[in-house]
Amino acid sequence: MFSFMALRTRCLIGLLAAGIVLSLTGCSDDDAPAPRPSALERIKDEGVLRVVTRNSPATYFEDRNGETGFEYELVKRFAEDLGVKLQIETADNLDDLFIRLNNPAGPELAAAGLVATEGRQGQASFSVPYLAVTPQVIYRNGQQRPTRPEDLIGKRILVLKGSSHAEQLGELKLQYPELNYEVSDAVEVVDLLRMVDEGQIDLTLVDSNELAMNQVYFSNVRVAFDLGDARSLAWAVAGGGDRSLLDEVDQFIGRVEKNGTLQRLKERYYGHVDVLGYVGAYTFATHLQQRLPRYEQHFRKAAQTEKVDWRLLAAIGYQESLWQPDATSKTGVRGMMMLTLGTAQAMGVANRLDPRQSIIGGSKYFAQIHEGLADDLTEPDRTWFALAAYNVGIAHLSDARKLAEAEGLDPNKWLDVKKMLPRLAQKQWYSKTRYGYARGGEAVQFVANIRRYYDILTWVTQPQMESNQIVESGLHVPGVAKDEVLDRQTPPL
Repeated sequence: MFSFMALRTRCLIGLLAAGIVLSLTGCSDDDAPAPRPSALERIKDEGVLRVVTRNSPATYFEDRNGETGFEYELVKRFAEDLGVKLQIETADNLDDLFIRLNNPAGPELAAAGLVATEGRQGQASFSVPYLAVTPQVIYRNGQQRPTRPEDLIGKRILVLKGSSHAEQLGELKLQYPELNYEVSDAVEVVDLLRMVDEGQIDLTLVDSNELAMNQVYFSNVRVAFDLGDARSLAWAVAGGGDRSLLDEVDQFIGRVEKNGTLQRLKERYYGHVDVLGYVGAYTFATHLQQRLPRYEQHFRKAAQTEKVDWRLLAAIGYQESLWQPDATSKTGVRGMMMLTLGTAQAMGVANRLDPRQSIIGGSKYFAQIHEGLADDLTEPDRTWFALAAYNVGIAHLSDARKLAEAEGLDPNKWLDVKKMLPRLAQKQWYSKTRYGYARGGEAVQFVANIRRYYDILTWVTQPQMESNQIVESGLHVPGVAKDEVLDRQTPPL
């Protein structure tokens, strides 16, 4: 028979044991670490989608309209779809892009025109495709055209380091050991096309979409042949078991493909060639007679308000739209003066397709740019700088001026700065600038065309009573080279 004391002892031991069990059970349920949030959950919690891309025409760059590029437009819509802000960063090269993507503290997504090659499968996980492209061998017009892989042997070939084209050539070299090629991470696609155009290299490889966007700027560039079948571009995330973001991307791509958004972006960036350029004296003369009389009064009235020569405004309008009030570009700028929606709103333009409103808005915008330039810029250079900024943006113009100064040139002279603007499309130069890639060569041509149109307009529209003013202005100096006159003439403001 147990004593009362023994019974109490056994009860106490039982209670202690039960307490230990309860304590252990409590640790298991209440103190265990919470499950780690998925990549998609972290993005939504932080309210930011961080994306790494390339600074190039087909992916992402900044122009006078702000941030643009096919990849940028598409990924911006994805961020909006998620309800988060978009944060873009650019990689110096393709190797750097994948290093950043796989850094735990780095961007969550790569949207950079990437082909999901076999060699890249170990570097990242890829989404469903959104754009089919074909790798193409590019040669210079006037040279013997290669027609098959064997013809690449003995040629000077350069491609991007880490690119799918470098992988292709590596595989081809196994079949043709005599084939040699070089790779570089100091160039971009635009640089490669320029080098072929200028004869610095014999051949390069680019994808069909990037050629379609840039070929118009390189008159000597031609397609030799397609190297293999069409391949697909895809977005990428870091490798691993977390597919939350990738699954969301796949669903998004499916939606924009179904609702037509993807096709509209493809058409805007790759569907046609920009035709707003110098179309010849005969065509200009025809438009001068048939189109300008309808809008001349609007140019004259805007010129009086903004204190700008109306013929300069008319020249801008012709360069931008060929004096067509319903003109629309692939980047979404519209109207006679080709205003962005943001610029139109800032200038008080309610309807960009109304020629009177467009002319008033474009004139006001140009006058503001001209007024806002640095005080040390004097005429006539100030006007040429204002035209360049109207086209490429004042930030990129500032980059070109700094490049000119670094080269020992005069950053206040258009003759010097226009030599630097095309460098903004070359990686070795724009990588050193604050605002990155820009089609600076277009700005140079833009200014040259407008000056040419303005020169013609001053001749054909100048009333007899103003003839003395022309002589005094120096716009037309007999016996002096046209370019020299244009660079020293009295400005039209």
